[in-house]
Amino acid sequence: MIEASWLLFFVASLVLIVTPGQDMILVMSRSIAQGAAAGVATAAGVSVGLLGHTVLATLGLGAILRTSEWLFLALKLAGAAYLFYLGLGLLLTKKGNLALEAAGQRSLRRLFLDGAFSNLSNPKIAVFYFAFLPQFVSPAAQQPTLSVFALGVAFAALTFLVKGPVGVFAAAMSGWLRSRPSVLTWVYRSSGAILVGLAVKLAFERR
Repeated sequence: MIEASWLLFFVASLVLIVTPGQDMILVMSRSIAQGAAAGVATAAGVSVGLLGHTVLATLGLGAILRTSEWLFLALKLAGAAYLFYLGLGLLLTKKGNLALEAAGQRSLRRLFLDGAFSNLSNPKIAVFYFAFLPQFVSPAAQQPTLSVFALGVAFAALTFLVKGPVGVFAAAMSGWLRSRPSVLTWVYRSSGAILVGLAVKLAFERR
């Protein structure tokens, strides 16, 4: 039997998920650039990345990352570099390039992979999962490992249920933004600056 404090877990997870971060910025920027399907695909990728973290947390990688300085550093720098790459692309957006945007659109598969890799390459999430999920497992649980896995899957599903609609909403705003190229350019560059800032923060952040 899976025993967990589901109500408390749901509330705490929802608060964490709606807090703006790299995944939210990525979903919104892709939706504005390519439409609702792009945002939903990115959100799906993010959620699959969380499923990967669920498996890793269940296997105990979070504990390894907490004790292995070199492994944590390698994953952290890889994640920071990828975030920097994504952010720089948005940051260098020029007003004159917006009309040519359709020619350079990413496929839904690429967007999905962007979302998944952006999430999976962040070792902080692995450590967070390892520290966060067990708090909601009952001390009397007969199968605590299964409980941790179930909570991780629930967190990933809840993430998609929140960020998928965010992508749709951002896409609905894209028409208004496209009629104002200066505003759209500012949105792209601001999103890019935030992602670059998050990359720098991740690169220099301690465990």
